[in-house]
Amino acid sequence: MLSVEQKLQGVDRKSLRIGVFYDGGFFYHVSNYYRYAHPRKKRISIPGLHEFIRHRAAELEGVDVRYSQIIDSHFFRGRFSAQQTQANNKLYAERAFNDVLMNEGVTTHYLPIFSKAEKGIDVWLSLEAFELAIYKRYNVLVLLAGDGDFVPLVRKLNTLGTRVMLPSWDFSYTDDQGRERTTVTSAKLIGEVAYPLSMHEIIDSAAEGDAPLLDNLFVESRPRVHAGEPTQRTPSEAETEPDDAHEGHILSLKEGFGFIACKHFPNNVFFHHSALENGEFEDLCETDPVVFRAKEDGRGPVAYSVELPNHANRTD
Repeated sequence: MLSVEQKLQGVDRKSLRIGVFYDGGFFYHVSNYYRYAHPRKKRISIPGLHEFIRHRAAELEGVDVRYSQIIDSHFFRGRFSAQQTQANNKLYAERAFNDVLMNEGVTTHYLPIFSKAEKGIDVWLSLEAFELAIYKRYNVLVLLAGDGDFVPLVRKLNTLGTRVMLPSWDFSYTDDQGRERTTVTSAKLIGEVAYPLSMHEIIDSAAEGDAPLLDNLFVESRPRVHAGEPTQRTPSEAETEPDDAHEGHILSLKEGFGFIACKHFPNNVFFHHSALENGEFEDLCETDPVVFRAKEDGRGPVAYSVELPNHANRTD
C-alpha cells in the first residue's frame, strides 16, 4: 500500500505547474499588430492565450491537459500617472484592460513612467520570475517577451530545472505613412529556452475557423454603436465626391476608428485608423485638433486625409 508521501509524489509527477510572465509593452505591441496590420484584425485574447498555453505545455510535457494548470500569471509594464492618463482621455481604456487582467487572475506590476521610455521593467520582471520559480516550483515558465536582455533570466531558470516556453513573434508591415515596421524576437533568447514557439507561423498555418484553439487566441471584436454615432465603416464605403478641407477635433476614439466633431457637420464625422496621414492612431487623444476632408455616404460623413496640424510639436 502506498504511503501518503508516495501518493503526493505521484500527484506531483503528473501535475504541471505553469507560471506566465508578460512584458506588457511587448504584448501590447504584438496585440496591436494583429488588431491593425494582420488580416485577422483582432486583438490577442488573454483567456484564449492562457488556454493555448495550457494545451501546448501539456503536449510538450506529455501530460493530460487536465493536469496542466497556470498557477500564476504576472503582467509588468510602465504606467503614466492617473492625471496624465486622464488628461489624454485614456483612463477608461486602461481600466478596461485592467479588468481583463483581473478577471483572468493576472497580477499586475507597474512602474511609473517619468519620460516617454519604460525603464526597469525587464529587471523587475526577471527578479520576480526567478524568485517565484524558486518558491512556487514551476515546471514550465512562459515568458512573453522578445528582448535579449532576458537571456540571463532564462539561464538562471535552467539551473533550477524550470523549462522556459517562449512564444515568439517575427513580423513586418507597412504603416499608414508608408514606413516599414519590423519586430524580431532575439535569436539568442530563442536559443536558450526549452520550448520556443514561433507564434506567427503557428497562427498563419491555420485558416480562420479551422483551428478553434488558435481562433480563441483572438478577441471577438464587435464595434460599439453610441447614440448619435453612425455604425462602423471603412472609407472605401463613401459614395459622394470629396468636400473641402475642414478643421475639427477628435471627439471619441474606439478600437481602430473614431469620430471627429466639426461645426460644418451636424453629425459626428466617422474616421478609420487608416485615414490618419501623420502620427500613430494609438497616440491620438480626444480633443486633438485635426484637419480632414470628408465624403457623405448613406449613413453620414466619412473623413479621409486626416492630419494633426501640430503633430511635430506634440510632447505628450
